[in-house]
Amino acid sequence: MQVFVDAARQLRFDDGTPVTAASGVAPLGDGWLVAQDDSVIAAWRGDDGVVPVRLLPPVEGHDTFSAERGTKHLKPDLEVACPAEVAGEPAVLLLGSGSSPRRMRGVLVRLTGREPEVRAAELGPLYERVAERLGLPMDHLNLEGASRHGGTVRWFNRGNLVTGVRSASVDVPLEPLVAAVLGRGEAATVPVERPLEYELGEVGGVGLAVTDAIALPDGRVLLSAAAEDTPNAVDDGPVVATAIALLEGESVRAIAPIPEVGGLVHKVEGLALRGVDGGTVRLLAVVDDDDPATPSAELDLRVELG
Repeated sequence: MQVFVDAARQLRFDDGTPVTAASGVAPLGDGWLVAQDDSVIAAWRGDDGVVPVRLLPPVEGHDTFSAERGTKHLKPDLEVACPAEVAGEPAVLLLGSGSSPRRMRGVLVRLTGREPEVRAAELGPLYERVAERLGLPMDHLNLEGASRHGGTVRWFNRGNLVTGVRSASVDVPLEPLVAAVLGRGEAATVPVERPLEYELGEVGGVGLAVTDAIALPDGRVLLSAAAEDTPNAVDDGPVVATAIALLEGESVRAIAPIPEVGGLVHKVEGLALRGVDGGTVRLLAVVDDDDPATPSAELDLRVELG
């Protein structure tokens, strides 16, 4: 397997404001909805521009959050963007990382005409059940990616080899998860099934850990992974390498590095499927460089499965 970067672009809103900390991407209408994990605002990117979509109210008066301003602990940390449906109509499901009590919310975005309609809910009891099924204390939970498999969402915990936690996943049925976000069901009753762990290896002594996932039409899964030198699920650290991994069932079949762009290692945190042609997979990837002053990049990735 090989990974190629066919193009790279900076993400900015139409007013020139940078899109930062891009953490997830999924199709919405004729464009792509990009979550920012340092904000309650998402970016809706179409061919004719990038516009903001409010996902949550301000938190203590803040729409954006950073360690430099002493507000990082307030952020909802929306890390997952996954295709969903409501009454047969397409939507995007966004989920917090669960790495603190403030980060256990779900948000659903759908279109009414051409206008985004947003609903959100606290999902704390669901996150507690995920941690229980994975055999983890709550402070090791860091749910950063998800892949859609028909009526099931495979939800990935990032893990950290420094703390002895491997990347892992659970399966959650989509319909009751969406119902809980819409207030039509209880978060505590959403089933959490099939806990799995994955061995992704390490680079330079730093373990690779999953940052997002996308399902292929044949049922296999592509993961993005980062080797980030951090002691816990909250603090950022230097990223020494990133990679794409191919899963088949429970097994990691191949791992290939994501090439540097302009001499930089870009931490891919969101994947969306553009298309599959034989053994060639085309992905849209979004990057979180953990720098509030740097616009996030979006990459056109080409994966040759071999």
